[in-house]
Amino acid sequence: MPHDIVVGVDGSPAGLAAAHWAAQEAQRRGTGLGVVHAWYRHARPAPYVPMDFSEHDWAERVLGEAVRGLRAAHPGLRITERLVCDATVAALLAAAADADLLVLGSLGLGPVGGFVTGSVSQRVVSRSTRPVVLVRAGHGAAGEHLPAADGVAPEEIPQTPYRDVVLGLDVGRPCDELIEFAFDAARRRGTGLRVVHAFRTPARPASGPSVPPASGPSVPLVSAAPEGPAPDPRPYAQDLADEQHTVTAVLRPWREKYPTVPLTEVVTEGRAAVTLVHAAKDAGLLVVGRRTTGHRAGAHTGPVTHAVLHHVECPVAVIPHD
Repeated sequence: MPHDIVVGVDGSPAGLAAAHWAAQEAQRRGTGLGVVHAWYRHARPAPYVPMDFSEHDWAERVLGEAVRGLRAAHPGLRITERLVCDATVAALLAAAADADLLVLGSLGLGPVGGFVTGSVSQRVVSRSTRPVVLVRAGHGAAGEHLPAADGVAPEEIPQTPYRDVVLGLDVGRPCDELIEFAFDAARRRGTGLRVVHAFRTPARPASGPSVPPASGPSVPLVSAAPEGPAPDPRPYAQDLADEQHTVTAVLRPWREKYPTVPLTEVVTEGRAAVTLVHAAKDAGLLVVGRRTTGHRAGAHTGPVTHAVLHHVECPVAVIPHD
């Protein structure tokens, strides 16, 4: 399945939501969709397998039902299926190796051993060399669009605008793969891109507390001199202006490459994770990065990406980069 989108299914609501999101994305990109289900031969049948099924037969049924549903909902889409007998994480990483994008559900059913954030999906995200999108259970086409008037479902009105794509940007280590993915996603949806950058101002400690001497005759109280370098005397407004200027400079060549994408730059002081979770509340897709260098086998998501995967409701695309 070279250059196709690949989705992992496990029979859970989250897996099915991910499958339909992946099908829509494949149609937007004009590619095919590969549907993968991994199963593993246990010494004893897994508890989620019905008594009248072998593990292999149950795996075939899970995959077949998912593919039939996708073909019914997305006629004309080229869909291939792959049943793999292997550990789930290894099977998904192998399936994604030649794909443009891997899509997984971010919440699974416990008895099914689904792609629960912090379990299979977390391990795949932390190891994948390809972009991974996580989709929550219950997400549907309506979630991609702005609310329609008069209670009409968004999917019934093709012209209903898509929600914005949101990009979390670290200007200290900007990454071309990350920025291009976000711009391209917004272009394909015909919607705007909101680039969010959160920064922290240097600490500006006040004078230390007044302390009395430990012993000896009574003397006037003195202020303890603060340790470390002197605080930055520049006002907050200057810090904000500098960060805004840097964001604008980083994005300038991408504005020129994607002139049709409406771009909004949001620069604010605060914690990046908290800022992105808030910014993604009305987004159709959140795009964040994952650095693959500096960690053993690249098996690391970073604190900001880890936080948004657990708290953001919209689909989250995690883009690995150096």
